[in-house]
Amino acid sequence: MIPRSAALGRLGAETFDLLVIGGGINGAGIARDAAMRGLATALVEHADFASGTSSRSSKLIHGGFRYLEHGEVRLVLEGVRERGRLRRLAPHLVQPQEFVFPVYAGAPVGLLKLAAGLWAYDLLAGLRNVQRHRMLSARATRAAEPALRTAGLRGAGRYWDCRTDDARLVLETILAAVDAGAVAISYARVTAFVKEAGRIIGARVADRLGGGETTVRARVVVNATGPWVDAVVDLDAPVPPRLRLTKGVHVLVPRARVGNRAAVVLHAVQDGRVMFVIPWGAQTLVGTTDTDHDGGPDVPPTVEAADVRYLLDTVNHYFPDACLTAADVIGSYAGLRPLIAPAPGAGLAPSSVSREEEIFTSASGLVSIAGGKLTTYRLVAATVVERVVDVLRRGGDRRRFRPSRTGSVPLPGGSTPPDTVARALVSRDGHGLAAPVIDHLANRYGSRLAEILELVAADRSLGDPIIPSLPDLRAEVVEAVEREGALTLEDVLRRRTQIALRDEAASAAAAGQVAALMAGPLGWTPETVRAAAERYVAAVEEARRRWR
Repeated sequence: MIPRSAALGRLGAETFDLLVIGGGINGAGIARDAAMRGLATALVEHADFASGTSSRSSKLIHGGFRYLEHGEVRLVLEGVRERGRLRRLAPHLVQPQEFVFPVYAGAPVGLLKLAAGLWAYDLLAGLRNVQRHRMLSARATRAAEPALRTAGLRGAGRYWDCRTDDARLVLETILAAVDAGAVAISYARVTAFVKEAGRIIGARVADRLGGGETTVRARVVVNATGPWVDAVVDLDAPVPPRLRLTKGVHVLVPRARVGNRAAVVLHAVQDGRVMFVIPWGAQTLVGTTDTDHDGGPDVPPTVEAADVRYLLDTVNHYFPDACLTAADVIGSYAGLRPLIAPAPGAGLAPSSVSREEEIFTSASGLVSIAGGKLTTYRLVAATVVERVVDVLRRGGDRRRFRPSRTGSVPLPGGSTPPDTVARALVSRDGHGLAAPVIDHLANRYGSRLAEILELVAADRSLGDPIIPSLPDLRAEVVEAVEREGALTLEDVLRRRTQIALRDEAASAAAAGQVAALMAGPLGWTPETVRAAAERYVAAVEEARRRWR
């Protein structure tokens, strides 16, 4: 990442082919695709990259097996194809995950229907499949997942999708866009559009950290702001809202208490919705809820006591020995899904609203992308950039832009599989790092691992863990600030690392030392360090009070 001051300077000094508003997965993908095609591209994000929906998902790259039940075959086909591509483009971030879908007496999906759906899922994936599914008897299911409830168990389907670190998938896409020549800056909010003869020719951008405002001139502006799409459209010309915002809550609990070996698909005991328990190392990720969000996107979604009960009641029902309570939750997060609102009067429940995307252009030329899935972001981005190129050509631009190459060029850390990276390092001295730490670093940074090792080689203390119970190193804090655009404690603890997700209380205890590590690169004074740590601790405590 280029220094923030230099990025701000370029925003005000250059005229761009494309200004992307929004630094989530769609905005990042659009910026990367456009920059790789040769478009002069800028991206602005009002908070941290991936700080909204794109870091608050179920951390899965999947075809959406359950969407087959709703007849959304195209969405599933695109999903399984993109899943295969992302495994090649980012093998360190997109890795196979086994799923077990148990079937109980009286369940809404029986064994025959499940088997038919899984055959269809495999056929749609074709040669890009992770592994073919298998149907399990009740006995085989008990052997595969011995902690599962046995009363009424009829059998299960075993299939494969992929897990990911969603925030880092966004980050690496941003880094790739910058490597291709784009300018990307966080904590910069669009406050108004600049128009000539009724056409948008740029935007006013406020620096939320340093103050001041810059006019960014661009031939095309794309609104990829997720839950804020309607709000940004209103800056252009108010129209009826297109989005239906729903809230999804996830919690993390000790995996030893749950006992799941694979990711297990469950039907919530309260309303029958599909949810998951997903292995996350020593933790189990449980999610998600799906409820309408009252208020707009600037009303932060919060984890409430009712959300935690909803999730834990289902886990305790299907894993009877878990006996989980709110006191056992060690991490939590809530996010908003920016779904395309169904027609008035459709009466659809939140979980029944389509996950398909919609691209639309206003009379003044603002291109907006709403809806969509994490898995298919690259495909959506290529479609949006084709729309941008068409606008440029209609405006008289005769340049020949390259075709999209994002489906064949790996992300920055994806040039070498993580196990190969780890083996190569272990075969050398490993800079004194233990093998499990090396595996952790390889799976987070992939072929960028050398950047972390350079920091540790220069200062051995940076090879120490931030928290003794987790593998995250002090060097990762420096890396986050110096090369990955992190500007706040939450940026580091929740998105560049996953410390806040895996142990919220421990992240609060580590806030002071992490702030001190950030101080040098960011020029923080001792007072700034203390204030940043205090704000972070207060925010964690306030969030936990809501549901404890």
